[in-house]
Amino acid sequence: MRISFFWRNLVLVPVLVASTLGVVSPVIAYEVAAVNPAVSSQDELAKSFDQLVEEYFAFCFEASPSWGTQAGFHEYDKKLEDLSAAKVNDNVSKASDFARRFSDKKFDKLPRERAIDRLLLINSARYQVFDHEDMHSLAKDPDRYSSLIADSLFSLAKRDFAPLAERYDSVTARMEQAPALLKAARQNLKPEMVPQVYAEVAIEQLPGTISMVKSTIPEAFSGITDSAARARFEKAQKALLTELTDYLNFIKEQVLPKTQKSFAIGSANYQKKLELEEMEDRSLSVLLDGGYRELGRLQKRFIDLGRQINPKLTASQVFEEIASEHPKADQLVASTQQCLDRLRAYCVDKNIVTVPSQEKVTVAESPSFLRALTFASMDTPGPYESKAKEAFYYVTPAEESWDAKRIEEHLRFFSYADIINTSVHEAYPGHYVQFLWVKFAPSKTRKLLGCSSNAEGWAHYCEEMMIAEGLTQKDGQVKDPKLAMVQVHDALLRVCRYIVGIEMHTKGMSFDRGVEFFMKEGYVEKANAVRETKRGTKDPTYLVYTLGKLEILALRDDFKRKYKDKSLKDFHDQFLKCGFPPLKLVRAQLLEDKLPPVKN
Repeated sequence: MRISFFWRNLVLVPVLVASTLGVVSPVIAYEVAAVNPAVSSQDELAKSFDQLVEEYFAFCFEASPSWGTQAGFHEYDKKLEDLSAAKVNDNVSKASDFARRFSDKKFDKLPRERAIDRLLLINSARYQVFDHEDMHSLAKDPDRYSSLIADSLFSLAKRDFAPLAERYDSVTARMEQAPALLKAARQNLKPEMVPQVYAEVAIEQLPGTISMVKSTIPEAFSGITDSAARARFEKAQKALLTELTDYLNFIKEQVLPKTQKSFAIGSANYQKKLELEEMEDRSLSVLLDGGYRELGRLQKRFIDLGRQINPKLTASQVFEEIASEHPKADQLVASTQQCLDRLRAYCVDKNIVTVPSQEKVTVAESPSFLRALTFASMDTPGPYESKAKEAFYYVTPAEESWDAKRIEEHLRFFSYADIINTSVHEAYPGHYVQFLWVKFAPSKTRKLLGCSSNAEGWAHYCEEMMIAEGLTQKDGQVKDPKLAMVQVHDALLRVCRYIVGIEMHTKGMSFDRGVEFFMKEGYVEKANAVRETKRGTKDPTYLVYTLGKLEILALRDDFKRKYKDKSLKDFHDQFLKCGFPPLKLVRAQLLEDKLPPVKN
């Protein structure tokens, strides 16, 4: 799971990497015009488009200053999102206008690279309108507000991009504005529209946010000695802690009792969400059929690998033995860190992919406010971050308050084999390597905007690809069916997400049936099955892992057929050089196909 959130609403968007688009200088444009007026016209069109791009991103960062911080634009560090109804409506109106302006037919004549950017920008702007008018996210999701506060504060504390005192001042400024955001939450939320599970997730995550404000943030700034600055911080902290506690009680007492059981977004919204975020326009029935085919393929391979390892046991029993081989709870971070150097070397030595930087990844425990819905995630620095380049690979620890049974169930997700597979996904050659490559994307737009079926699809594809390329748990092994079985088990989890997401949101599958599906079809333990199903209620299109993997595998086959002299490394490098746009656009680039048209 990538934690660098893509911009799906006017609340929070994290990104990858960016640099400004070049604009043709007036002198050069004039000199060319004297020779060829047609070229001048093209230059003026490109210049007009580039200026609109800059205007759009300026709007984005003003609407979502937390994204500005994470992108590396630190002039936004002291600002927090204004989610009052009037401001949100104004932002949605502006987003709609940007979508109209980018769709102007004059831009139909843009050259190919900018034409790709245009498609991304249109969908980005249109999604803001869709999220507000059709998904009603701010009326339905109480967790969005409190998690936004947590993330906006944590982004200032975790990286040393400015002097400690400066970041402390910014944290204080955001804390002072946070009560207004929670006031907007109370006004925006419509309890009768809130799915019960959304309220439950907010209640589950809020104690982590309160703990972070109470302890984590002050600890990060323990070196501050300025008494006036500390007094201002402590005043803001006390007020925010009171507001967060009141907000938690508000959700428990005034929202939860009035919530609705249904969380399904419906077929029309599901399809439109896929079209705007992933440029995926195949019918849900076609997608679902593909998911079930992949489920059957993976189940067969899971059983076959179990027989190879121990024919006397069932596949589930074999996997249980593998899962029991895990580090102790207090060794989880160290065990994860140890495998990263080996994976990086493997990628380089085996000519898997170019790793275009010597920057390293830091493994750390997941922040408390992120633990309810994720086991592992990658948090990379923003595109304009010039100083604090740390990348954090988060793993979710077992909580001290859990009983022994729940701790063991949790740690089984982190068997030694699974740590390798998860590190392939999160770091080498998965998310982290893709992040390193994004700096070579051809435009600002493609360094800031992209989609999950590319980013998560790439990371998930890497898991299967690395096994096929001979990765084993120990150097010198010819093959490693245990690691392969763990990889297939993780793939089963992802394809269950694919199916359960569609079934729950468009076919009437209940929450309990979703849990049962993960357990029966994906061989997932109950605690994790509940967590995965809960995530699917809030993240309906978490099919993106398997969807993207299958599309990348198909693209790789077509690439090999067209370019018979190209290597696997060539394909990977060319793929990553595109940024992380929808895979339909990557396909068009790599195979030199026509771009899809702009839809009305």
